[in-house]
Amino acid sequence: MRDGALRPGQLLPPLRELAQDLAVNANTVAAAYRSLRERGVIETAGRRGSRVRERPASTPREAIRAEVPEGCVDISTGNPDTGLLPPLHSALASAAENAARRATLYGDPAVSERLSAEARRRLDEDGVPDGPLAVTSGALDAIERVLAAHLRPGDAVAVEDPGWGSLLDLVPALGLRTVPVAVDDEGPLPGETERALRQGARALIVTARAQNPTGAAVSAGRAAMLREVLAGHPGTLLIEDDHGHGIVDEPLNTLAGHTDRWAVVRSTAKAYGPDLRLAVVTGDAVTLDRLRGRQLLGPGWVSRLLQDAVLHLWESEAVDVAVVSRSYGRRRDALVDALAARGVEAHGRSGMNVWVPVPDETGAVARLLHKGWAVAPGARFRLASPPGVRLTVSPLTVESAGELAAAVAGALRTGVGRRYD
Repeated sequence: MRDGALRPGQLLPPLRELAQDLAVNANTVAAAYRSLRERGVIETAGRRGSRVRERPASTPREAIRAEVPEGCVDISTGNPDTGLLPPLHSALASAAENAARRATLYGDPAVSERLSAEARRRLDEDGVPDGPLAVTSGALDAIERVLAAHLRPGDAVAVEDPGWGSLLDLVPALGLRTVPVAVDDEGPLPGETERALRQGARALIVTARAQNPTGAAVSAGRAAMLREVLAGHPGTLLIEDDHGHGIVDEPLNTLAGHTDRWAVVRSTAKAYGPDLRLAVVTGDAVTLDRLRGRQLLGPGWVSRLLQDAVLHLWESEAVDVAVVSRSYGRRRDALVDALAARGVEAHGRSGMNVWVPVPDETGAVARLLHKGWAVAPGARFRLASPPGVRLTVSPLTVESAGELAAAVAGALRTGVGRRYD
């Protein structure tokens, strides 16, 4: 595979046939296939056999994209609107002043006491159970460390489908198996979640709000049903990703604390900018102890300069959540409404993304590029769910949302011969 003799997607010989050809015990081949599967190099589909993965586990789904021609409006990136990000001058200056008064040295606490107190206050406001606190270099760093704290190669992880592409890459890269859980506008479906856990998934990852790519947000009613499911599987490792904190005014209906092992992750990327690489993590004592212990053997800690800068942004209320949420909401609602007026189904309850089911992703992406719009193909976010495309509203205005909706409707009409008025 490494040399290219076995190509991506190529079917591998049946286990017993290969054992006979190589004159080895069938158990030896079975062990080799199992090892390759756990490392994310091959995939097995029951009677359909084993195949070389279409992409190595380390190849990011971000690579599944079309080249954006000059003059095209790029709504494929998932980035926040830079006009809604706060200036960082005073925050970084304040952090530098703190460092001048007292430098952070080896052996100092990994988390600023003031940052920890303010983070805990905000978590308390949202009903997140009490627990130790850590700071990581973004949400994905936190999720990786939590998974590594409890799981081993070959373990299964229940993930939203469609879901965050980077997470769908991370799980197999750790040698873990993904088990897809279908979602609707209110979050993971309880029946699908129950099925995944009954099938042996040892962990469940849920996006609390502003789900990427569908914009789903876990409602109070859905949260109650999911808590009931988790009550029957107390050994499940629950990871709750609240990356929408700071940009949505949907309430947090947390599932945390309803299993023995859990973690809630809050990153600053969407509210303050992707380059401010910081996430706050809380959870049960065992999980956080393992996370912090392993972190000490790697980076040690996240820069106290960044921690102080985030604290300054929090304390100065640099981001007005209501204003930011309304801004994204107006554009998102305008796009969803304009699509609906043209008979096109779309989803976007919260956050900055809208998900549009399509019959043919490749054709839809190509036709929209021709019309001047670069969208993200759904293959970046899907496991078993139907095709779709993701539209990020950050570069849009309310007026241009109507133009985009007309282009989407036209692209679908051209693709399937169906009329959208």
